[in-house]
Amino acid sequence: MKNAILVLLLRSFAFLPLRLSRALGRGVGRLIYSLKLTPVRVARVNLRLCYPELADAAIEALCQQRMLQLGQAFFETPRVWSSSTAWLENKIVAVEGLELLQESLAADPGTLLIIPHQGNWEVIGLWLSPQTKMTSLYEPPKIAPLGRWIKSSREKSGATLVPTDVRGVAGLIKALKRGETTAILPDQKPGANGGVEVPFMGVPVPTMTLVTNLLKRSHSRALLATALREPGGWRLHFLPVNEDLYSDDQVTAVTALNDDVARIVALAPEQYQWEYKRFRGQFDGRDIYAKNP
Repeated sequence: MKNAILVLLLRSFAFLPLRLSRALGRGVGRLIYSLKLTPVRVARVNLRLCYPELADAAIEALCQQRMLQLGQAFFETPRVWSSSTAWLENKIVAVEGLELLQESLAADPGTLLIIPHQGNWEVIGLWLSPQTKMTSLYEPPKIAPLGRWIKSSREKSGATLVPTDVRGVAGLIKALKRGETTAILPDQKPGANGGVEVPFMGVPVPTMTLVTNLLKRSHSRALLATALREPGGWRLHFLPVNEDLYSDDQVTAVTALNDDVARIVALAPEQYQWEYKRFRGQFDGRDIYAKNP
């Protein structure tokens, strides 16, 4: 019953104008910050780790801005899932690096988009799917109705979804070799045997090897991408990757991946998902995100 009510609430957000949904989101973000809820505590820890040079006041200001962005993402995403391609196209205020994208899409083999958890990453795939054949990994959330909604949204825009297992990865490699496009969110903690430890913004952390393995096996091209929130919609950015990402040395390549993610973060640090517990267990097994560590 609780899950059904949550999905019904999210679906109701889909009817709100974007400007209103964002205003409501900022209000909720202020509430999250004022109540010092878990996202605030986690974000504060991550920000201190990744920006040791910043004063406490600057960390707090960035943390507060992040909560406003988090609230906006929560309220606006149902509208993104539910809207037409034409609506979304109208909300793209600009595309930076469009020529890089077009050049890569025209090349053979395919294009691997590296999309960190920043801004609204759903926008990239939904905007791009009508323009190019896309195959992407998909792991349904625990709430089944929400999973069906997300899946139908991505598929109606033209994307092909494959499971997050060996069979799905093999499907991505085949798709890239056919000249198709795929997208990977690279800044999630990898599963067992799925990563190596390299620095992210100066902090050692297990980092997935999926991106570099896909590039090595498919010989495809990679681009960085993000959809940053701006008044009236989103500004899309496509940037070239560090050439070390194609290195045969895995540590060199994965280090370049984290450096590239940091470059994307620098475009709008307040829009990055600092509330994700990426460094859990990294410091002598301690839970650095606990209320009283």
